[in-house]
Amino acid sequence: MGPLSGVKVLEIAGIGPGPFASMMLADMGADVIRVDRANRKRDGDPGRPPIDPMSRGRRSVAVDLKNPEGIETVLRLVEQADALVEGFRPGVMERLGLGPDVCLARNPKLVYGRMTGWGQDGPMAQAAGHDINYISLAGVLDHIGRKDERPLAPLNLVGDFGGGGMLMAFGVACALVETARSGQGQVIDCAMVDGAAVLMQMMYGMRAMGVWSDDRGTNLLDTGAHFYEVYETKDGKHVSLGSIEPQFYAELLEKTGLAGEDLPAQMDKSQWPKMQERLTAVFKSKTRDDWCEVMEGSDVCFAPVLSMGEAPSHPHNVARSTFVEAAGAVQAAPAPRFSRTAPELPGPPPHIGQDTAQVLADCGFGAAEIEKLLESGAVK
Repeated sequence: MGPLSGVKVLEIAGIGPGPFASMMLADMGADVIRVDRANRKRDGDPGRPPIDPMSRGRRSVAVDLKNPEGIETVLRLVEQADALVEGFRPGVMERLGLGPDVCLARNPKLVYGRMTGWGQDGPMAQAAGHDINYISLAGVLDHIGRKDERPLAPLNLVGDFGGGGMLMAFGVACALVETARSGQGQVIDCAMVDGAAVLMQMMYGMRAMGVWSDDRGTNLLDTGAHFYEVYETKDGKHVSLGSIEPQFYAELLEKTGLAGEDLPAQMDKSQWPKMQERLTAVFKSKTRDDWCEVMEGSDVCFAPVLSMGEAPSHPHNVARSTFVEAAGAVQAAPAPRFSRTAPELPGPPPHIGQDTAQVLADCGFGAAEIEKLLESGAVK
């Protein structure tokens, strides 16, 4: 099931955005075969899968990538794959003997996805880095945080997963569509710094139009506006507001009891700090649950700020099955939703090398070949 059912993806095991992209593809029905390193710990009962929801939906083959027979094994898997996803620094796959030129020579229709932080070229291409660095260079991090405070790292959502893994999954899907027309594969250069910049497109546009300032925490969507903010409640919890449009702002004033007061115009930026102080006092007068009773489901554009422990049990998330519990872990269900090719929850995460023999057999390796590879240590 799923719109990518029948697509075979080879994932060269890595960390962060690469596995996330592969999870997205597996969630949509792709058959994702993860090539794990044979020297990694691989003990484990298949009946008790690892607790790693981001690895769900894969089959694992353990290969010694320093063994020529191991490399040849991967290349034979490449011959039958529709796409390959890797996340090493530029040049690593080439040194292994698995670079795009070699792989495309074996399979001219292959979509070869390359995930890096800085990209395949440029002055910083070979430098180490992490999400926080990529979003800094893209002009993202400087704009996340409050006025007169240092920038606040938004977990690793913007670089690794939004600008990285999700962009890679999108790129693979796009390239597969084009390959179906042209019959030719291609290489995808997916850089997290590029993806983070794309995610900031609206803000760059607003800045060009003169309606966004470089001063952090003073703008419409960065906690500068009192009606797009997070407020603490009486019980020390928090609620979020997004009452941007005039009709939603009017409802906010009505439900907070401020509608009858002589208030400044909503978009009078000079008065935003004072209005934040006013709303801070108002929201501290009730508990989070009290405010949910007043505002939840209205057009205020309101939601309680929930923890990861709380979110799965919220009635809206329960009704949509936004979260599921499987393989011993609460995890997000596959998204988005499809009316006709609805994806099912993929299988549990595999232990390293759990599926080596079965995958090789499915890909045309004979029993004697598999036994020889196991005996030589090329695969495990």
